[in-house]
Amino acid sequence: MPKYVLHGKYFIIFFISMTLIFISCAHSKKITYFQDLEDTAKIYSQTINSGYEPKIQPDDVLGISVNSINPQATAIFNLSSNNIAQSTPGSDAGAAVNITQNSSALNGYLVNKKGIIDFPVLGKLVVEGLTTSQLSDTLKLKLDQYLKDPIVNVRLLNYKVTVLGEVNRPSTYSIASERITIVDAIGMAGDLTIDGKRENVLLIREESGERKFIRLDLNSSTLFESPYYYLKQNDIVYVEPSKSKAQSSAQSTFRFIAITVSVLTLIILAIYRL
Repeated sequence: MPKYVLHGKYFIIFFISMTLIFISCAHSKKITYFQDLEDTAKIYSQTINSGYEPKIQPDDVLGISVNSINPQATAIFNLSSNNIAQSTPGSDAGAAVNITQNSSALNGYLVNKKGIIDFPVLGKLVVEGLTTSQLSDTLKLKLDQYLKDPIVNVRLLNYKVTVLGEVNRPSTYSIASERITIVDAIGMAGDLTIDGKRENVLLIREESGERKFIRLDLNSSTLFESPYYYLKQNDIVYVEPSKSKAQSSAQSTFRFIAITVSVLTLIILAIYRL
């Protein structure tokens, strides 16, 4: 066999091998998180925003418990299942509501559209824009005239985030800790599928009467320094499908339409022949 034929075969094998390696590397570039960190033993550090706290917004439901050394005097400031003023998230009452979460009854105060709740004895309180710890401190000061050494705990009862798109378990997730990052939310959703677009994840957030659309890059370590790294209540995280997945879906739809049209055409021709 001539040498140039052998050389030609080796060239073809080499070309195919290099093409496969290139495709493999290109594909891994798309699915690797935080790929701008070098693969070495060097330690990289970033300052952690440990003071992050979500702020109270209209339509939030607040769980507020008051305690003191005198339980009888304290009772009037705590909700009970017997005297709940029923309300709905769309109402403007700012009063107490009874909601069900994780199969347990939770009593809470609905923040109305004006950012107000109606608290026993104290009356209407503007709570919008406060953190739960700030509201706790405010209530302690106001209750000092009624109770000795009051202890006030405030929690968001309806803190939830929604993860949709190319993840393994798309759903709405209730958050007990009032502190969750976008990485936590994606982890709860079972991580992105292989077809998820990691460099262009969409965060949808409503605050101060505006709906914001923010694009985040999971391939970059700068995500940890983003002001949107920590999620707020009712945030929506949407992971787009990659172009190849979208094209594949479109091609499947086109094939289905083409086959359906062909079958209908054959049926119509058969009927006319009869």
